[in-house]
Amino acid sequence: MSKTLNVAVIGCGGIANGKHLPALSRQDKAVIVAFCDLVETRAQEAADQYGAEGAKVYTDYKELLKDENIEVVHVCTPNDSHAEITIASLEAGKHVLCEKPMAKTTEEARSMIEAANRTGKKLSIAYQNRFRDDSQHLKDMCEKGELGDLYFGKAIALRRRAVPTWGVFLDEEKQGGGPLIDIGTHALDLTLWLMDNYKPKSVMGSTFHKLGSRENAANAFGPWNPEEFKVEDSAFGFIKMENGATIVLESSWALNVRKFGEAQTLLCGTEGGADMADGLHINGEDRSRLIETKVDFGSGGVAFYDGGSENAEDREARMWLEAILEDKEPVVKPEQALVVTQILEAIYESAKTGRAVYFD
Repeated sequence: MSKTLNVAVIGCGGIANGKHLPALSRQDKAVIVAFCDLVETRAQEAADQYGAEGAKVYTDYKELLKDENIEVVHVCTPNDSHAEITIASLEAGKHVLCEKPMAKTTEEARSMIEAANRTGKKLSIAYQNRFRDDSQHLKDMCEKGELGDLYFGKAIALRRRAVPTWGVFLDEEKQGGGPLIDIGTHALDLTLWLMDNYKPKSVMGSTFHKLGSRENAANAFGPWNPEEFKVEDSAFGFIKMENGATIVLESSWALNVRKFGEAQTLLCGTEGGADMADGLHINGEDRSRLIETKVDFGSGGVAFYDGGSENAEDREARMWLEAILEDKEPVVKPEQALVVTQILEAIYESAKTGRAVYFD
């Protein structure tokens, strides 16, 4: 694997600068050669900090895609443009890592998969929480059957007061929703992946806009503007799978809860259970006694040394580049991300109609 890949980033806002660009810059198999943003100064600043010598700056992604030297594109734009830009990038001969969620709608997500199949290019979705140490450890346990038959899961994405007040997060048209599609999508993806269950049968959902209309509300990012708050402030789903397994999804940006946490899962199986509250805990029974274990990810086994470990963002970037260079499936398959979008869309639909949504 001596080859390096020329990478372009479309959308140079918060998620690009907070995750994609730093992680890519630490990969010896990636060279960031192009940056695109509607705000040219934002693209230029990203290029100055992370770009290779001679990196190009664009305000029109269609112009960027004409560059045949670009091999990989990371799509880091608002949700409503994920499908459009991803499909155009695939058809231009680029491999694509698209930010979560895959798309605003199931129809758009399907069109992305069709484009990947048609062009033969790789497509993956940026669900980086799969790449955390605790997630990787628990996935290995699940694959080895150590928890037995997993029949109940809880996908947890709860904030007490942390409504994002920048960008287009509060714009339903641009984003497709609020906390459900923003952070609920991470918790749901993680839970489905760990359970290895992608066959939903029915969904019931509820969404609420109970706190978003408040003036001068307490908030980690400062008070939000109630007139701009067009999405839900909390959303919940009850998901029944074809094999009878059940998943409860909890998501909120603002909710009067004391205990909260994001991108967490709780799993219950016939041989044991696991949860991610305050670290990864495994529970079960042994010799007619209940037992609990907290997994220690900080110990390197040597005095005064905690051990070296990749963070989730670096591991995501490395394994994505390896999937391209070694011509293997990415860790996050687009067909899996499609099911996440299907379920999120069904929760929103159920919340509007008051009825369950059934899958064929």
